[in-house]
Amino acid sequence: MNTKDLLHLGVPLGEPMRRATDFISRFVLGGGDKTRIEDEVRAILANPAAFVDDPLRSEFAKALRAAPPAARAEPVKYRQWGDGLEDEAVMQMEKACLLPVSVAGALMPDAHVGYGLPIGGVLATDNAVIPYAVGVDIACRMKMTVLDIPVNDLDRKQDRLAGAIGAETRFGVGAAFKQRREHDVMDADWSISPITKANKDRAASQLGTSGSGNHFVEFGLFTSHEKIHDLEPGTYLALLSHSGSRGTGAAVCDYYSKLAVKKHPELPKELQRLAWLSLDEEEGQEYWAAMELMGRYAAANHACIHKHIARNLGVQVRLDLENHHNFAWKERHVIGGVEREVIVHRKGATPADEGVLGIIPGSMASPGFVVRGKGNAASLNSASHGAGRVMSRTQAIKTFNWKDVNRFLKEKGITLISAGLDEVPMVYKNIREVMAAQRDLVKVVGQFDPKLVKMAPHGERPED
Repeated sequence: MNTKDLLHLGVPLGEPMRRATDFISRFVLGGGDKTRIEDEVRAILANPAAFVDDPLRSEFAKALRAAPPAARAEPVKYRQWGDGLEDEAVMQMEKACLLPVSVAGALMPDAHVGYGLPIGGVLATDNAVIPYAVGVDIACRMKMTVLDIPVNDLDRKQDRLAGAIGAETRFGVGAAFKQRREHDVMDADWSISPITKANKDRAASQLGTSGSGNHFVEFGLFTSHEKIHDLEPGTYLALLSHSGSRGTGAAVCDYYSKLAVKKHPELPKELQRLAWLSLDEEEGQEYWAAMELMGRYAAANHACIHKHIARNLGVQVRLDLENHHNFAWKERHVIGGVEREVIVHRKGATPADEGVLGIIPGSMASPGFVVRGKGNAASLNSASHGAGRVMSRTQAIKTFNWKDVNRFLKEKGITLISAGLDEVPMVYKNIREVMAAQRDLVKVVGQFDPKLVKMAPHGERPED
């Protein structure tokens, strides 16, 4: 019997969970009948006072009696897409569904461990927003522009294309422009939160930059399988970018997540990173306004990157697509048979309402896909945001070397301008398997094949 089973029986997190695990271990080692474990646990849960003097069961019983009331007797229901997900990521989803404000959830096929809510986790709450269920990199997003450039320029003018990326964005922690970019997002009201107000100058200096970790800017071939807006089916040269709200977004998350923890001292340690802010309270409204501003700011970052690269190359944009995937939305969903407004957190998940276009990238050596949502209610109208990691950054650096990676990339026809070993293709799941696992969530309408890729150079600290 594992932690997930114990949660579903109603064992609270924290000390009761630890004592339950210890009891089971000692019960089995003492020759107890394994088939009776569930009945034993149920009996102690039903009447812990009856077991406080039992040598084998007393510590578990005492922990139950001392525990604060459980958030929920058992997690709210959620559906999982994909097989073989990390046990810890699944447990993070289980724990999120124990929150008293949680009403529904979904776990995407690219899911892996994150802070609080797993990356690839979707959680609907009742009038509450959870900073760590949005994520550190608020409004991290994708943007693709199809450019009016001959596709053979990917080979003939590769240096020119690489130069445009290098000139028109910046990578790495703290990356900024000395000659600042301009965008009307900086004319917005940055005094809506003390954190956005204090970080406005920092945000202005980082406008149009790309950050670190898995953020990238790349050229590739986009093949449209059907007409998308005014773009006819065919193969085109396209620019794809992935980044978010940079240091300011991280500062917003840090401040309001700590504030949420202080407001909920009753939460066990395992749930503290899922502390929430009520939208009926000033702090919740303040975070929501800051999150919305970070959404506009992240979009502005991408807009600057794409505008300046297109201008550098002297070309026109033929198609423009984009979407957030670290955000919270006020939406109406049917919960328990009743349609109601809920707050839907998509942490590393793509909005996939019926007919809505989105972008799901793979890795630097595997395709990404433009998709059209199917509006699957069980997923809260969501889909994956990428392939999902299968290896930690630390393990990747220990496992791989550039000699072997460069040979692999050359075989795949990929030119890598810069990146860290922790972002090599082998650390990601098979994107085609991920897409196959969510056929009921999205329809693929186009494929992007990366050819010229730039990420933060090796040694840069990742931003989540």
